[in-house]
Amino acid sequence: MNSLPLFHRIAGTKVVLVGSGAMAEAKQRLVERAGGEVCSEAEAHHARLAFVALEDGRKAEAAALRLKRLGLLVNVADRPELCDFTLPSVLEREPVLIAVGTGGASAGLAKHLRLRLERLLPAGLGALASGLSEAKDRIRARWPDGDDRRRALDAALSEHGPLDPLASDSAGRIADWLADGAEPQGAQVIEIELAGDDPDELTLRQARLLGMADTVLHDSAVAEAILIRARADARRMALPCDPPGNGLTIVLRRAAP
Repeated sequence: MNSLPLFHRIAGTKVVLVGSGAMAEAKQRLVERAGGEVCSEAEAHHARLAFVALEDGRKAEAAALRLKRLGLLVNVADRPELCDFTLPSVLEREPVLIAVGTGGASAGLAKHLRLRLERLLPAGLGALASGLSEAKDRIRARWPDGDDRRRALDAALSEHGPLDPLASDSAGRIADWLADGAEPQGAQVIEIELAGDDPDELTLRQARLLGMADTVLHDSAVAEAILIRARADARRMALPCDPPGNGLTIVLRRAAP
């Protein structure tokens, strides 16, 4: 991974756009859709981001360098090597935004991945997100401990859970879930023996467990490509060591050759 995915808030702020024609118009629509205000290079001192949409490669590079010297982050259409940031293909279920990026390698691939996801994700996904946001105080009151709260949400949002994000009626079940939600499971230790270093060889269950783990214990032979499939904020501990006394612990061992 050579890019850090971020969602940059631009509502009410100026964004520089250099260029004209179809490419520039597409960038302008995108900025305005996110609530930004398109401005010229002359107003660059008021902006933090800039888009360059010029057909002439030399002019595009010169404009990018000028804007970078002013401290702006710059995107240059069709020139990923000049970009400080790239634009993903965005699936919107307000307030949920799902971005699919390829680091500038192929906008077409990103688009078609997004189109596949469009068919999978229900229109009510945004309502579920808004409902959970409105219920934050009640959720905190129901599960005051942060780890308990996260585990309760994990269980509710999992496949076939009461708030399954892929179920069209999940938003209407939030109140019932808060009233009847089961207590999060206590300490649990699950061992996974790995046959190889390829993360694509993980079963769906193993990948899901890694994504939910509070702690990952692993031997030195486990590949980094496997370890990064765990939650970014999960604790990592090298074996041998004892598992902590709370939460979900996944123990990863590499099978003997």
